[in-house]
Amino acid sequence: MKPNYDTIQVGDALPSLTKPAITEVQLVRYSGASGDFNPIHTVHQAGVESGNNGVITHGMVIMGFVGQMISNWVRPDQVRTFGVRFTGISRPGDEITVSGKVLEKYEADGEQRVRCEVEAADQTGHRKVKGEFVAAV
Repeated sequence: MKPNYDTIQVGDALPSLTKPAITEVQLVRYSGASGDFNPIHTVHQAGVESGNNGVITHGMVIMGFVGQMISNWVRPDQVRTFGVRFTGISRPGDEITVSGKVLEKYEADGEQRVRCEVEAADQTGHRKVKGEFVAAV
């Protein structure tokens, strides 16, 4: 069920999303889809030589997980702003959980809106992304 402005409260938790472990195949597919062929995302030795101790996940994969969590809660056409700051490196094998909460309710441009914070963390609790979005609800 999509959220209702009248029943949303500041501080409410958003429905979380937990993704299965990131795989190297997933990173190869993302490279092809995005056009980001930097070998640190797909070639172990390139990741080692870059000082990353192996392959690292594209940051935008994790941001995509955040976007998926948001669009599970509201329709994509309801999102007015969405931004993140990358705070940690993800690797194959990491299981990412995206969570968030409502920070503010307000009206703007004739719409009832909510401003929410979101974050993505791995299975050990290490944060990978922190951000905010605004949605009309």
